[in-house]
Amino acid sequence: MNPDNKLNVPDRIAGLSDLAYNLWWSWNPNARNLFKEVDRSFWKSTGHNPVRLLKEIPYHQLVACAEETAYLESYDAAIAGYRDSLSTTKTWFSTTYPQHADKSIAYFSLEFAVHNSLPLYAGGLGVLAGDYCKEASDLGIPIVGVGFMYPQGYFHQHISQNGWQEEFYEQLNFDNVALTRVCSPDGKMLTVQVRLDSTAIQVAAWLLNLGRVRLYLLDTNLEENPPAYRGLSARLYGGDREMRLLQELVIGLGGVRMLNALGIRPAIWHANEGHCSFMLVERVRELVKGGASTESAVKEVKATSVFTTHTPLPAGNDAFPLDLIDQYFHDYWVHLGITREEFMKLGTTQDDGSSFNMTVLGLKLADYRNGVSKQHGRVCRKMWHKIWPDVPEEAVPITSITNGVHLPTWAAPQFQMLFQRFLGEDWKVRQDSPGLWDNLHNIPDELMWAMHRWLKLKLISAILDRARQRWSQDKVAAVQPLAMGALLDTEALTIGFARRFTGYKRASVLFKDTDRLKKILSNDLKPVQIIFAGKAHPNDEDGKRLIQQVYSYARDPEYGGRIAFVEDYDLHMARDLVSGVDVWLNTPRVLMEASGTSGQKASVNGVINLSVLDGWWFEGYNKLNGWAVDEKDTGDAADYDNRTANAIYGLLEDHVIPLYYDRDINGTPHGWVKMMKESIHSNSPFFNTSRMAKQYTGQFYIKALEYISQNK
Repeated sequence: MNPDNKLNVPDRIAGLSDLAYNLWWSWNPNARNLFKEVDRSFWKSTGHNPVRLLKEIPYHQLVACAEETAYLESYDAAIAGYRDSLSTTKTWFSTTYPQHADKSIAYFSLEFAVHNSLPLYAGGLGVLAGDYCKEASDLGIPIVGVGFMYPQGYFHQHISQNGWQEEFYEQLNFDNVALTRVCSPDGKMLTVQVRLDSTAIQVAAWLLNLGRVRLYLLDTNLEENPPAYRGLSARLYGGDREMRLLQELVIGLGGVRMLNALGIRPAIWHANEGHCSFMLVERVRELVKGGASTESAVKEVKATSVFTTHTPLPAGNDAFPLDLIDQYFHDYWVHLGITREEFMKLGTTQDDGSSFNMTVLGLKLADYRNGVSKQHGRVCRKMWHKIWPDVPEEAVPITSITNGVHLPTWAAPQFQMLFQRFLGEDWKVRQDSPGLWDNLHNIPDELMWAMHRWLKLKLISAILDRARQRWSQDKVAAVQPLAMGALLDTEALTIGFARRFTGYKRASVLFKDTDRLKKILSNDLKPVQIIFAGKAHPNDEDGKRLIQQVYSYARDPEYGGRIAFVEDYDLHMARDLVSGVDVWLNTPRVLMEASGTSGQKASVNGVINLSVLDGWWFEGYNKLNGWAVDEKDTGDAADYDNRTANAIYGLLEDHVIPLYYDRDINGTPHGWVKMMKESIHSNSPFFNTSRMAKQYTGQFYIKALEYISQNK
């Protein structure tokens, strides 16, 4: 680990060293190109990691860049943009709310997906958190993030010859990533103490810069800690229920204490999902320790806290046996000024007093509560009505703010160039203005189609490269590269399905009528192919069986290579998929998709959604921008799955396939391109993190800040 972020770079391009240690480069193409242009093949081999690139590239190549006029022109422009973005005081937040420009907002999340070189995420929750922090940087919202540093991350995925998911972990080399150890003013590693039962452990932190946003990642892998506790921060979602409780205890209590030790005094505290809810009780403890009564401390914490839940089912929320809570909190509630029974009530409901529920804790200790889509808000009000039994269900104090995606991250660079040309240089600043996107219709159909075809070729090339590597490096059986996509056709209508493999997402619903599906896929004149990707949780045997089932179809010659399963789905492959397929498919059980954002990422790239009418698509579908499956779940799972499958087959046969293959003499499908444009035009202005972050600010943060001003 390089403590001062100084890399061996020629003086003329010394700014590359600083830029490499701030992930601002990752969502700004001009800055990203500075690293790519040093050596494109070397850049690819590092996994697009600039710290590793600058450390391992032969020095003479950097000298050559420092002497090349064209490179220096690009360098000067990009570095000027970087420095201006960090130094300017005229941001959206500071100009809209100048009276609060000196405040800060703590944002806690158990996972953050910021770049594929940093294994801090498992899936959608982390992607949302990473996108939100990037947008906070762009808008100048003064967020400070708190999470975990996972040196082994989630897991990498291989699929065995019989289709079974195999997990393996890689240890992160801290010297090769954009992290710096958090130290005290005397240069020593800064630590805070957290007591776990009878043992006090030390918690350190790493700093990751995301533009203006600082993200502090907690770390328990310290020599002074007992071996049993060093691995608490090793893996995301690893271990048993007790391990999960300890992780959540460390991020909640340790995160608050780390910010205190750093001298950071957030005015507002935001918990992203129930994993972080212990942060709220730790704040109560601090206020009581400072002389406040328990009642006034709870009131202040609630008035300055935001709680976001992403889970549409009670069983999906973290809950712990009361004996575990007793074991690790037996002397904690005394410092809150309450009894054991009062403490347990914070995490239990009237009809479930057998376990301590982290979502219940978050809902009870935050005055600002939300689900992540309109549909999910309604589900949450019904699900948690029992916490407020004396009010009508529609008056349950849980609102909704629909998730969005960070467009500069997820719009392919090629589409960003189109937007810049036809929407204006300032399209990123104005992205949540619906009128901005009207100019999309001025893009020639032929140009948009050519761009999409290029991205499709790029996707299939990336899939072939992965399959080739598995065959040549790992010596897998020849049938496996075929199942991984070696027979994909660049001309065929391509459907993408990529998400976590678990029961309610119904990855196998398309295979309900295999004869009908084979007929759809194998049409020689109008072929169709489906690309699957995704992981199952290591402990989810049913999810692994779903992968095995899909993989068996990918191996089956009767499907003619028209089905592929791409291993080890990650952020890099996600960007290729959401911009390279033609149709994005989503088939959750209705009311079980809290929001979903993969379809939003696809839509900004002109990929057309075909989805069950749930989550964000319930709000996004307008009958002109894609296709919707509106089958209701009557409780008979087999019947529901069959109706969903038949509805999808019908849409493919009668609408999707004919529209895709209706071409002019030059091969341009004008009707399809019209729908691509409408997908972008209708979804991009709303389903972005700019709109989302502004809503969190206006509806929650500013109201909480006004409370503080009125109660000084």
